[in-house]
Amino acid sequence: MDLSIYFKPSQRFGRSRPEWSAQTLGDGVTMFTQGKEFPELTGMQIAIFGVLDDPGHSRPRSCISAPDFIRDELYKLHQPATAIQLVDLGDIHPGASAADTQHAVAETLAELIRLNIVPILLGGGQGHTFSQYLAYEKLERTANLACIDSRFDLGEPGQALADTSYLSHIVLRQPNYLFNYSNLGYQTYFVDQPGIELMERLLFDTHRLGELRQSIVDAEPVLRNADTLSVDMSAIRRADAPGTTRPGPNGLAGDEACQLLRYAGVSEKVSSLAFYEMDPDRDSEGVTAQLAAQMVWCFLDGYRSRTNDLPWLDRKRFTRFRIPIRGHEQELVFYKSSISDRWWMDVPYKAEQEARFERHHLVPCSYSDYQAACREEVPDRWWRTFQKLA
Repeated sequence: MDLSIYFKPSQRFGRSRPEWSAQTLGDGVTMFTQGKEFPELTGMQIAIFGVLDDPGHSRPRSCISAPDFIRDELYKLHQPATAIQLVDLGDIHPGASAADTQHAVAETLAELIRLNIVPILLGGGQGHTFSQYLAYEKLERTANLACIDSRFDLGEPGQALADTSYLSHIVLRQPNYLFNYSNLGYQTYFVDQPGIELMERLLFDTHRLGELRQSIVDAEPVLRNADTLSVDMSAIRRADAPGTTRPGPNGLAGDEACQLLRYAGVSEKVSSLAFYEMDPDRDSEGVTAQLAAQMVWCFLDGYRSRTNDLPWLDRKRFTRFRIPIRGHEQELVFYKSSISDRWWMDVPYKAEQEARFERHHLVPCSYSDYQAACREEVPDRWWRTFQKLA
């Protein structure tokens, strides 16, 4: 597929490429520039592109100019210990209609994933999380969506697609390819009780900000289970990220956000990533752009550390633990990697559903889940997945 039809070079960096210092990301990136052919994708590992669009807003907010501000900070950073084959495809501009832009973003994401290239989307409005979902629909692949967000973004009944309503559009779409939704960092005073109850009924995975900050490591299995990650920069507290569309006094700290992105980078399953809702007009001294760039860097650093230790690829590299639970028909089966010491649970499902659920029955978990099973307690993570597979 020819992706070049969707792209224009970056307005700031696509005319004349700056001379970045040696050993920086900018020094090594392959960039789409004016007068040159669209970059060759063969051999690339990561593809960065901007989306200059703000779904649901007739007068686009200044977040549409965020991609170049993030690029400016990102390409000054030094390469991780192992160089990564990185390409910058430029920007997708708004199409004649909102559907045209969604199609361009979704087709680009899907094609890059087919090529085994991890796309990093720099937005724009978070309404394009819906476009992230559409990419997996085009691949006909059930997917797990994770969002770093202070809200659930369900919107009001009948609300058009926007940064505050994309999740309801994903959930209600038929046929539906969403297997699981995980929220990291929601703040209870921004979420109504019906929304919390809906998350529970749908067996979705939500983590309140206070609980997450108390034990950030608990987010690692959540991100290891995600196919795509959507980051709302407004989920980070204003002291660390003043330049967002909805800055607030509470939220994740900058170092915590970077840790979450490294977890996502290490995950072999995460195949796309997007950053949204950065507002350069509010960004005092470029702090938010710097943080977003460092979050991208942490993802890249995690990506280079991927070990490909997945139980469904080579079970010889794993130790299996079988734990019977008194009064429970199913025994619990755990796998521990001898490479990374990470844990998975094997959740049974009906044989006739193999094609649909073969990517979801081995669920990333933590050592504490195994300890709970040893106490004859069935982990919540196991129960939620079992009910979905049933």
